[in-house]
Order: sequence, then structure tokens, then C-alpha cells
Amino acid sequence: MPLAAIHNWPSLDHPALVLGLEGWVDAGLAGSQAVNTLVGAFPRELVATFDSDALIDHRSRRPVLRISHGIYGQVTWPELRLYAQTETGGRSLLILAGPEPDLRWHEWSAEVLALAQRLGVELVVGLGAFPAPVPHTRPVRLTAAASSEPLAGRIGFVPATLDVPASAQAVLEASFGQAGVPSVGVYARVPHYVAASPYPEASAALLDKLAELTGLHIDTSLLHEAGRVTRERIQGLIEASAEHQEMVRKLEAQHDSDPTSAGDERKCCSRRRARAVLSTRWGGRLELS
Repeated sequence: MPLAAIHNWPSLDHPALVLGLEGWVDAGLAGSQAVNTLVGAFPRELVATFDSDALIDHRSRRPVLRISHGIYGQVTWPELRLYAQTETGGRSLLILAGPEPDLRWHEWSAEVLALAQRLGVELVVGLGAFPAPVPHTRPVRLTAAASSEPLAGRIGFVPATLDVPASAQAVLEASFGQAGVPSVGVYARVPHYVAASPYPEASAALLDKLAELTGLHIDTSLLHEAGRVTRERIQGLIEASAEHQEMVRKLEAQHDSDPTSAGDERKCCSRRRARAVLSTRWGGRLELS
């Protein structure tokens, strides 16, 4: 029994698939806000939906019931959807958005891959963000994992061996790469001290990089403006505490002295022969060589 219900087979022009699944690490809501902005940036049509009862554990991701003046109303169920955008002024986009599946990852990823291949997908880009020891007073830095070193190098990466629990989105990205479709996961580094609040500047950075990778024009002016307002609000809170000011000064010094802040992480770290093991928030292991 297929997991996907096909609603439409659109005519696409050199399509790129954008992945934006909820439920994994998304500091500052940067990935979800980027995807929501992208969904509204161009006209869209629904291509497919996926069987929520087969993929979602509704006890951990419960539906939302609206009750108005004591009367039961609509129940909104979590749902994975695949959209197509063909009026972009360039290549077509497919957007896979919604909750990360709880179940049947092997089946689901194989079905998404087959569907994307039938639609002629030529590039896959995943969007996300994680909390990092970076200051809000510096531009957002991105890092990547990809199906090839040249593709990862367009964003920046640390030449290291990293073992972490995988998200469904990362599983998809790896599956596409193994199938010969170029794929890359792009992640924004969000200041750890504001990671629980929206951080629009990171969303803007993700979409700006997506635009570069796909050759499309994506308007991020509102996100950049919201980012400026957010930085000013954060700065006001920081200035009210000498302890917080000192923390930011240390992060700035660390950032400014780190060659990776220029985006050339590979060149910097490839010269290092030391090996370090770093515990990550996800219980992972990082080896630098």
C-alpha cells in the first residue's frame, strides 16, 4: 500500500527539491520559518500527501482540535505534503514540508526517492539550524553536509568524522546522494542563548544560500528586516546584564579569531593534525583530523 497519495503530476523545469521537516533540531525556528517563507514566495500546487496514520505517532504528535464556545470544530491532523512551484522565474521547486515521520522510515524514504526521480529532481537541498557558540553581533554562518565535497564546499564544512543520530531529512539527503542525485543539507548556526526564540536572520541566510544554489531570486528582505529588529531587541537585553555582555564579548573574540568565520572551514581545518572528540547536544562524536 503506497504511503503517498498523488494529487497532481505537474510539468516541471529542472526541478530542485527542498526539504523542511519539523521535529528535529531547528534552533531559532530558522529552518521552519525559511520553508514557510518559501512556500508563500511563489504560487504553489499540491502534488502529494503522505499517510499520517501510517507514519505519525499521534500520541507524540497529537492533532489540534478547535473548540469554539463549547462546540467541537475542526480537527487538524499533522500531515506531510509535497508542493510544486512552477512560476518561480526560473527552475521549478518541489517542497517537502511537515512533521518528521515517526515510523516506516525505510519505506517512506524509498517512496520519496522514487517519486522525486519520476518528477525529474536534479538537486536536493535540506534546510535546518542548530544552536552554536556564536554571537548575535556577527553575520550568520552556515555549514553543510552533502553528497560530494565540491557541493559541500560551496557552503562550507569541517573536514571531520561526525556520528550523530540521523533525522529523517538527513536520511533522505543521504539516500538521494547514493542514488546519484546531488544533495546537500544546509544548516545555520544560531546563537545558543537565543536558540529557543525565532531568529529570522538565520532563516534569511538559509534562503539566500538556497537562491544561490538554485539560481532563483527569493525575496528575503522582510526576513532581513525582522532579523535587524531581533538583533536590536537581543542587544537591549544583553546590555542590561554585565554578565551577558562579557559572554558576548568572549564569543565575539572567539568568532573573530577563528578562520572558519570567513567560511573557509575546509582550508583551515585540513591543516590541523590534532584529533579532538567533542560531545554534541545530540550525543554525537566529532573527530577532527
